[in-house]
Amino acid sequence: MNKSYKDVKPLEDFNWEQFEEGSIISEQPKEEVEKAYDNTLSAVKEQEIVVGRVSSINKREVVVNIGYKSEGVVPYAEFRYNPDLKEGDEVEVLIESQEDKKGQLVLSHKKACAVRSWERVNKALENDEIVKGYVMSRTRGGMIVEIFGIESFLPGSQIDVKPIRDFDVYVGKTMEFKIVKINQEFKNVVVSHKALIEAELEQQKKAIISTLEKGQILEGVVKNITTYGAFIDLGGVDGLVHITDLSWGRVNHPEEVVQLDQKINVVILDFDDEKKRIALGLKQLTPHPWDNLDANLQVGDKVKGKVVVMADYGAFVEIAPGVEGLVHVSEMSWTQHLRSAQEFLKVGDEIEAVVLTLDREERKMSLGIKQLKPDPWADIEEKFPVGSQHTAKVRNFTNFGVFVEFENGVDGLIHISDLSWTKKIKHPSEFTQIGAPIEVKVLEIDKENRRLSLGHKQLEENPWDVFDTVFTVGSIHEGVITEMIEKGAVVALQYGVEGFATPKHLVKEDGTQAQVDEKLPFKVIEFNKDARRIFLSHSRIFEDEQKKARQEASKERREAKKAEQAPAFTATATTVEKSTLGDLEELAALREKMLGGNEE
Repeated sequence: MNKSYKDVKPLEDFNWEQFEEGSIISEQPKEEVEKAYDNTLSAVKEQEIVVGRVSSINKREVVVNIGYKSEGVVPYAEFRYNPDLKEGDEVEVLIESQEDKKGQLVLSHKKACAVRSWERVNKALENDEIVKGYVMSRTRGGMIVEIFGIESFLPGSQIDVKPIRDFDVYVGKTMEFKIVKINQEFKNVVVSHKALIEAELEQQKKAIISTLEKGQILEGVVKNITTYGAFIDLGGVDGLVHITDLSWGRVNHPEEVVQLDQKINVVILDFDDEKKRIALGLKQLTPHPWDNLDANLQVGDKVKGKVVVMADYGAFVEIAPGVEGLVHVSEMSWTQHLRSAQEFLKVGDEIEAVVLTLDREERKMSLGIKQLKPDPWADIEEKFPVGSQHTAKVRNFTNFGVFVEFENGVDGLIHISDLSWTKKIKHPSEFTQIGAPIEVKVLEIDKENRRLSLGHKQLEENPWDVFDTVFTVGSIHEGVITEMIEKGAVVALQYGVEGFATPKHLVKEDGTQAQVDEKLPFKVIEFNKDARRIFLSHSRIFEDEQKKARQEASKERREAKKAEQAPAFTATATTVEKSTLGDLEELAALREKMLGGNEE
């Protein structure tokens, strides 16, 4: 409880005459006298607010008596707001210290006011009171307002129900506010003027909304413009015209159609009694552009328009305000290499197109650009007949072949198996490169699906027709191991032919395994003309020789064993036979000699 100098009461039996004469000698002990004197003074506590009386005033300070043993001094600057202050006036002060270094009571009127102001601010928030405040200055995001001597913050959004474009007009004004938030820790206060207006407008809104009807046309003023639409003041209640309801045509920003403070007529599309939301329309006041579309326009006609929206799948072209058609990416060029519409068109391009489909009820139209040029596949059989040879450009690779282009819109595929008669190609990049020219032969035409099957190896005769006479089974040829794979090795033979040898056929005579880049003789163990495969073996060469040697040795062993096991008469008979023959030969020679002698 605050104390006042009025509460001071002197002791009834205190001898003031002796005190004035400078003698306090009495029958009572000195300590009792002092105690009695102290009791005549106010008991004060530091940080307490008390009421005092102004004793004197000068230019620098104000002396205030609070009934304590000494008077307190307050800087005159703390009373500058009150130029009419005079001696004898009662003022509230806060006791900062009972004694300073000079033994003087230290008081503060400013701090007392601050405490009282903070109490008043909290009470105003608690009781939802309306308070007056002075707008001191503008700051970032709002204004600084003085409430009960406390600087508080007024956010820009809380000044008025409508957006404020010029905050400076409020500086220096005294206005009514509601305290909406207090941060006790940081002593921050947030106030609102908008809250006072909203309460009044709430009743107006209810009255206005109760009279609204869908389809009703009203006059309003453009109050605010955002990226998604325009807010219209209908005379106490706001409605929103969404950007899609501003115009039948494409609108990038509402400012293209309306301006701030502009008076316009709008139609009520929908409203919500509970949430107080009103949806308005501007474009609905004019006929739909599709209703005014030329009745003679039909599929196949040429139209001109402007690209208004781009997407990966196509471009929307406005051929009249509010009338758009879609040019799908597949209808932009005869070429099949156009992956995104942005590669062909951009917003703002003025183009000519052909109407492909037209649905007036659904208000949809599809357009085409490539139809302005002849279809390159219309006479494909005449330009690229089966069996004809051409030079094409490599456009792309896949794992299964090479896509090539003859001209804009005419592509073909060379399957990986049709690149070479002799080489086993794992990927087309081993054979050619993107952008390189390549000679091809047309193998097949699929006009309906716009596909050409091409071949490169067909430009030459099939060498496998004669390879069966060269690489006969059992024949031996020199080869170089070019690659080792999981199941064996690829071997380069003469005439650019490749063969294959499994690991067991790569073992050399010394027992080691053949390696990449080794040049060795290989024996053909299998030849498949249809599959164009040659199976080879290096091991089979010395294995066959060893086998033949073993067979001959075995034969000799068998004959020797047979001779050892023959009967004895056989040898005698042979001797007799040989002797007999020898005798016959001698007789024949003698006879010839005798005959010769007779002739002589």
